[in-house]
Amino acid sequence: MTEHPPMEIIVRESGTIPILEVRGRLTIGDPSEQLHDALEAVAQTGAHKVIVDLNGVPQIDSSGISALVRISIKLTREGGALHLICRRGRVRDALTVTRLVEAIPTFDTESAALANFA
Repeated sequence: MTEHPPMEIIVRESGTIPILEVRGRLTIGDPSEQLHDALEAVAQTGAHKVIVDLNGVPQIDSSGISALVRISIKLTREGGALHLICRRGRVRDALTVTRLVEAIPTFDTESAALANFA
């Protein structure tokens, strides 16, 4: 079995909008739960607009996608939104095949994701 480095989530802000930079595989088990917990913690601070940067994620599975969907629904119900940053590649392909890019606005750059909150 191949050993993979642990997933890392860096939380920073651009103005009042939290940005979670995810680094590492976003797959079943601890990584997807870690992302869900980080998103929940940000939402608990009162943030209704959140950006998740997936450019540091080499692989995502249904568990990772589910974590994104759950928090997107929660934020939408509270009058907010989730935006994703994800360049073309393997992860963007997975988001496209599952049609997540149609449900959660997905951008190539942070500036585009921020501009679409205005």
